[in-house]
Amino acid sequence: MVSKLSGKEKAAILLVSLGPDVSAQVYKHLREEDIEELTLQIASLKKIEPEVRDAVLAEFNEMLTAQEYINQGGIEYAKEILEQALGKEKAEAILNRLTATLQVRPFDFARKTEPGQLLNFIQHEHPQTIALILAYLQPEQASLILSALPPERQVDVAKRLATLDRTTPEVLEEIETTLEQRLAAFASNDYTHAGGIDAAVDILNSVDRTTEKTIIDALEQEDPVLAEEIRKRMFVFEDIITLDDRSIQLVIREIDSKDLALALKTASGEVSERIYKNMSKRAADMLKEDIEFMGPVRLRDIEEAQQRVVAVIRRLEEAGEIIISRGGEDEFVV
Repeated sequence: MVSKLSGKEKAAILLVSLGPDVSAQVYKHLREEDIEELTLQIASLKKIEPEVRDAVLAEFNEMLTAQEYINQGGIEYAKEILEQALGKEKAEAILNRLTATLQVRPFDFARKTEPGQLLNFIQHEHPQTIALILAYLQPEQASLILSALPPERQVDVAKRLATLDRTTPEVLEEIETTLEQRLAAFASNDYTHAGGIDAAVDILNSVDRTTEKTIIDALEQEDPVLAEEIRKRMFVFEDIITLDDRSIQLVIREIDSKDLALALKTASGEVSERIYKNMSKRAADMLKEDIEFMGPVRLRDIEEAQQRVVAVIRRLEEAGEIIISRGGEDEFVV
């Protein structure tokens, strides 16, 4: 029965089933001619059988679900999910109805791809091809990719983008298909995430001090920004609890009291207790009062204060006044 209904008839039944309030909201997004046609169709409806209404609502729900899958990962992703849930034949029927009634913009899959990954695939393409692809991306994506191109290419691509007019469907489809296939081939490979700054920090935190210093010093010569990023992560504020009491007392003496109060604003109870334990009761009470009456503070300010505390700890370690326990080192110096 439902299969014999036209798209307009199904739309009219759907709106009647949804009620006047919801239908009025839908009307706001339709063209004037579509509203006229739908209104005429609704007016011509006779009694809607419950099974017909339920079937139309079920079909609408299927198409809505399929569209959501397409938004998440493209048509192929939607097809795979729907086939697993409903079977191949049913999935194809839903997608056929959907693609026949809803136009999917070119490069829909690319808009779901991380800009850095897209850049790797298109940066060596002809500037006209890059401009065409950027034209179909979200502005934020396109701006990141354009900014990452070499300066001379940026100008060329921007000029072509500004003067881009119409592209034949055949050319558009060829470029879209090629890019989608390359991205799909890349995504299908089983890549295991390994390495990165966090991995380097974990390893360097476990080596002896001499090895760590050799590596960091060399990195500072080759890549100062990377070296500084690794330094920042090697000893985080919460690692204070790994210091012995004498070291914590030395650190407290070197830190500005305002910085210490700010740093402890979001600190764990364990960190705070280790700090208070290594202060006099009067000093600890004053510090707690400072924190209590500090009021709202930007998280960024707290993190910067914690980083200054870490910098003091690193300086004291460099001077040999405190020892940060690491793997590969003797815990006791005789």
